[in-house]
Order: sequence, then structure tokens, then C-alpha cells
Amino acid sequence: MRQADSITASRIVLAPLFFILFSWGIPMGIPRIIVVVVLWVLFAIIELSDLIDGAVARKTNQVSSFGKLFDPFADVLARLGYFICFMSVGLMPYWVFFIILFREYSMLFMRLLLVQKGVAMGARKGGKLKSFMYAVSGGVSLFIWSFGMLSLDTGINNIFIIGNFILYCIAALLALLSFIDYFREFRKANK
Repeated sequence: MRQADSITASRIVLAPLFFILFSWGIPMGIPRIIVVVVLWVLFAIIELSDLIDGAVARKTNQVSSFGKLFDPFADVLARLGYFICFMSVGLMPYWVFFIILFREYSMLFMRLLLVQKGVAMGARKGGKLKSFMYAVSGGVSLFIWSFGMLSLDTGINNIFIIGNFILYCIAALLALLSFIDYFREFRKANK
């Protein structure tokens, strides 16, 4: 396996670990501080690996059709995994999750259709901006959740919750806009 693909694969392994620890870490008796710290480490590795794998692939001249498909799949798996966690505790609106779920699965389906024609369409600028907003809104959700788990109510938690809701709304809008952009390119490539 190529180095870039190995970095991408780490997200496929870390996503279920994040979900399991978030959902069952504290009920299994793991101390809250350990759960919070490990979740932050996992979150950071997931997001940083998304930045690093593409750079490594380009630097080592390992950009491949497989990587162009594998990277978005790993991204979707990781982000949907932590979004389910945040939705389950009321930090992410259900409707935002539905928009993101629809966008991501539609994109994967379109990519597979293009692969059948021998076309591997990579990420677009709108998709990169959307990914950045997913990471930011996910990070803020983890921050809010962490404060709650560690009983660190600072009195400004409501401001963070409102801000996080706004970030999720922006993420949903960017998901829709990037989907429209990608769909236009898909139609051109599919002719």
C-alpha cells in the first residue's frame, strides 16, 4: 500500500474508535478526562491525516485513481461517524446531518459512476471549503461536549452552542453548494 493510502486508511480505522469511545467509554468506566483527551487526539489525527495524505501523494508522485476514490470514502466515514456522535447528544441538528448524508452518499455514487467510464474526478475547491467547515463545526461540538463531560460550565456555553448551530448551518449550505458544483462537473464528464 502506498504511503498516502496508508495515511488515508488510518481514518477508516480511527473513525470507529472515535465512535466507540464517545458512545461507550464513560459507561465502560474509563475516566472522563481520559475519554476526552483520547477523543481530541483521535479527532486531531483524523483531521490532520485528511490534510496530509493529499500532500504526501503529490510530493511522492503517488496520486492515483484509487486514492481519489479512497480519500473521499475515508473522509465520509470519519466525519459521518463523529457527526452521529454529536447528533446523538443534541449538538448537531438532525436536518443538517440529513443534508450532509445525502450530499456525501450522492457524491460517492457519482464518483463510482464516473469510475465505470474511466474518469476519476478529484476534489473541488468548494468541497475543500466544505470539509474545512465540517472540521470546524465538529471541533466546536467536541469542545462543547468536552466541557460538559468535565463539568466546566463557564457560563458562556450557550454562546458556543448558538455558534455551533450557526457553523452547522454554514456547513449544510456549503455541502449543498459544493454538491451543485460537483453535479455540474459530473454532467460534463458524463456526456
